[in-house]
Amino acid sequence: MSRFQTLTPSQLTREAFVAAFADIYEHSPWVAEKAFDLGLDASIDTIDGLHQRMADILLSADKAAQLALINAHPDLAGKAAVRGELTQASTSEQSGAGIHECTAEEFQRFTELNDAYKAKFAFPFIMAVKGSNRHQILAAFEERIHNSTDAEFTRALAEINKIALFRLQTL
Repeated sequence: MSRFQTLTPSQLTREAFVAAFADIYEHSPWVAEKAFDLGLDASIDTIDGLHQRMADILLSADKAAQLALINAHPDLAGKAAVRGELTQASTSEQSGAGIHECTAEEFQRFTELNDAYKAKFAFPFIMAVKGSNRHQILAAFEERIHNSTDAEFTRALAEINKIALFRLQTL
């Protein structure tokens, strides 16, 4: 079990805990707040332990809270990325996948797929892009757009939990 390199979660005050983990789930500090409120013990001092607690909180939340968290995520290669309005974590994740290197045609395809996906599902396409490149992301986009809304909602939550794990691993 991997421990955090920069902090010990069970030793933090509520304020410090929420500050440290508020953006593990994109613009959704409520996940960190609930994780703290469940009580501090040594089980959350490992990355896997805290991730499991936070993932369980997301998966047990009501559908409205889950949808709000999904909608807090930016489009991949979307307008916010072009304007430099992403969170630091999202910027790093998208550039690590080479999205900033898209050709004009690839950006156009991302825009078309983002628009079509949101029109069909009423939430943005979510993918944990770490370890992927822009071509793999576009292929996943083109494959997943044919799924049902329920399948994509479930997939979005799973991808968000993967993103959260990647973010926890950087601490």
